[in-house]
Amino acid sequence: MHRLRFCLAAFVCAFLTQPLIVRPLAAQTQITIPPIDFSGVLFTNFQYRTDSRADNFNKFDLERVYLTLRMPAGDRASVRVTADVFQQQNTPNDAYYQGWVTRFKFAYLQYYYLAGSPSDFTAAARFGMLQTVIIDQEELFWPRWISQPDVERAGLFNGADLGVASLVTLPNKWGEVYGAVVNGPSYTSREMDRFKDPQLRLTLTPLANTHAGMLSTLAISPWFYKGEVASRFVSGGAGQVGPVGSGLARNRWGVFAGMRDPRLTLGAQYSGFHGQGETGANTAASPRVVVDTSGHILSGFAIAKPLALFDTSYSRLDLIARYDKGDENTTTDAKYHVFIGGVIWELNQRVAISLDYQEQLPDDFPVVNGVTITPTPPLKTYFTHVIVNF
Repeated sequence: MHRLRFCLAAFVCAFLTQPLIVRPLAAQTQITIPPIDFSGVLFTNFQYRTDSRADNFNKFDLERVYLTLRMPAGDRASVRVTADVFQQQNTPNDAYYQGWVTRFKFAYLQYYYLAGSPSDFTAAARFGMLQTVIIDQEELFWPRWISQPDVERAGLFNGADLGVASLVTLPNKWGEVYGAVVNGPSYTSREMDRFKDPQLRLTLTPLANTHAGMLSTLAISPWFYKGEVASRFVSGGAGQVGPVGSGLARNRWGVFAGMRDPRLTLGAQYSGFHGQGETGANTAASPRVVVDTSGHILSGFAIAKPLALFDTSYSRLDLIARYDKGDENTTTDAKYHVFIGGVIWELNQRVAISLDYQEQLPDDFPVVNGVTITPTPPLKTYFTHVIVNF
């Protein structure tokens, strides 16, 4: 009997004290939520055109909004996803919907397969929709919200594509090496052929560890993009002499140099390109002929804070100027230029507004086989740009 009473008392005691035991254990069990870095950039403007093609045309425009999500994906790994909300303006897509649509610009996994201190080599691999070879580097110096960088504005290639890449950071601030293999030609379309576009950039910062003032930020970036696209006769067809399995060259190369200082930013780039096109119908009566096209672009820009040269407290006013000289075909010698000039007022650290003028005009009109060549349609536009970082 005494043993039975003791067992019952022990059972009741254990039952009554169970919450007191469980609660402290439960309090020690915490769910760790990975940190999420969410940011965005909003591009908007008012524009007024004065060229002969659209004189007095004007509009308020929400160009695009970038929404970026970054978060870790385990040890040494992270994910970046950037959604591009933009206005549909390409025919025939705008025939379906003329408003704003969303697509991915960046969406990739990054894994550091070599990690070390700042004085050592570090290396990261990327897989997914990622940066191409030079545009992301140039945008460290040139403000994209004013205009696209020179090579992108000229249509040589876009800033992102789907593939695999590796970024190797050199020790002691000597620079970096970036290489990628992507689908080509850009992220705006699914893969259309079997060809891939390898590319490589070397960025050197030789004075980063010196006390050379503005020159300590000097970066020199030679780069190369080897592109290839399928023939439009790749599948053959009725009446054709047969399918064409070989690719057409779409190569680009160049060197960019720039330096960034709180008072002055300078940048210059020479880029060349070689491409192939096709004429004819790939038939016995109209044979396929491969046509080579080569050209180059020389671009330079400056962004200065003139008042900061005298008083560092007046650093919100910027003067900006850029000039591109393009030769779209060295055979026809059809040249054009791009000029951008204006002022920027930084309302705060995240919001800025600009008043700028942009023109893209032909410099000559060569005659080839009795046909006058126009390198580019005339374009003259006054802008009020606004950028918001959030």
